[in-house]
Amino acid sequence: MHLALSRFTIANDMAEPMRQAFMKRPHHVDQAPGFIRMEVASPVDQPREFWLLTYWESAEHFESWHRSHAFHDSHQGIPKGLKLVPKSTEIRIFEIITE
Repeated sequence: MHLALSRFTIANDMAEPMRQAFMKRPHHVDQAPGFIRMEVASPVDQPREFWLLTYWESAEHFESWHRSHAFHDSHQGIPKGLKLVPKSTEIRIFEIITE
């Protein structure tokens, strides 16, 4: 199993609308081949920072999803006017060693 960790920090006052967008997300990724589950977290001491944790059967499954039209469609719910802190976006892939 692999974990894709996506992290970003919101630059403007849009953290709460972003939280709402995640809670109302259309679940496009749920149908992707190899997808297992998704969690969204925000550090208590950094409420404008978001961490998306998606679990996949393989890194290749994530990479295929990340290049797909469905991936781009899944971002249609991003609140208008959202701005990110420059260079705050990061995607890392981890191999899950234990559960």
